[in-house]
Amino acid sequence: MATPARRYRYVGPADIRAGIRPDGAGYRVTCPADFARWVASVAVPELAEPVSYVVDLTGVLRLAPRRSEHVACAGGQDVLGAGEVAFVPDQAGGRNVPSGHWVVSYVSNQSTGYCPDLDSWPAVASALDRAGLPHPHGFTAGLIFRRCPDCGLCNVVRDDDFSCVACAGDLPRQWNLDRR
Repeated sequence: MATPARRYRYVGPADIRAGIRPDGAGYRVTCPADFARWVASVAVPELAEPVSYVVDLTGVLRLAPRRSEHVACAGGQDVLGAGEVAFVPDQAGGRNVPSGHWVVSYVSNQSTGYCPDLDSWPAVASALDRAGLPHPHGFTAGLIFRRCPDCGLCNVVRDDDFSCVACAGDLPRQWNLDRR
């Protein structure tokens, strides 16, 4: 039996969440046709860089411009995954950009609003599969987020150093952003 996906609640600044518009959620991509419509609506220069994504609680991929807040992309709701994703036209197929097949070239869990753990990958992969987007077998840039139990600061663990950058306290090995 598969382990249920973890829900990630927003843990970022309250003022950002307070500014969310009810109609501001990211573009829903439930199938390849949805993705084709989204690509056709995005300016070509915007496709040259990653965009923000969330996987909502129904497992649907939602996309928004890169400088969007993930919590806005999620409509203020909890998520199964969040980060940045980049798409490139599939050169092997020899197709042109607007009507060609696209693949995921980069995908991360980089969201300081939700701080999803690496175990969010299966939900992200499933949403990309549903959208018909070939993708890597895991995050191409995966971050490890941990809250310091001593000072409360949210840290990004680098080089396997589980020490708080503010107080040098020990960070837990297990994801702990579900509490403050």
